[in-house]
Amino acid sequence: MSKKIVVITGSPRTNGNSFAMTDAFIQAARQKGHSVTRFDAAMMKIGGCRACETCYQTGKACSFDDDFNTIAPAILEADAVVFTMPVYWYSIPAQIKGVIDRMYALVVGGRDVAGKECALIACCEEEDMTVLDGVRIPVERTAALLKWKMAGEVLVPGVLEAGAIDRTDGCARAAALAEKI
Repeated sequence: MSKKIVVITGSPRTNGNSFAMTDAFIQAARQKGHSVTRFDAAMMKIGGCRACETCYQTGKACSFDDDFNTIAPAILEADAVVFTMPVYWYSIPAQIKGVIDRMYALVVGGRDVAGKECALIACCEEEDMTVLDGVRIPVERTAALLKWKMAGEVLVPGVLEAGAIDRTDGCARAAALAEKI
């Protein structure tokens, strides 16, 4: 069954390791017949949540109009949402954190988002897998709060310089993740 998948990236390095895994996932998902919409958050204008709780009162997800209002409708229509990112200072990069924080609008706005699938593709410089906890745990908790099913995770340590992912099975695992959605 063909699904609508939204992929949201959080890296500003278009030639970086998380982008390579993202591209592998998207290619595999499209080959399976899924439709994929990609948002590169680092190349968009997305501010943080202001907690004003005026979500959807202007007809858009957020009263503060920026590129999040382009992403929100796609999330609502999606069957699955895939977050891809590197680890920045042991946490979620600011470039994608704004998107995740602004998803609060979906809750405050009373939108029914339960039942979607969610996946995470992430990498980090250090070899220690626990470094990835800074992105893994928040994404898993977000999925649980929204009543989304975690379809899978591809977590790759030990990659920093662009192209380092090629020395791992990260792209192959990201492509295989498309089979789980």
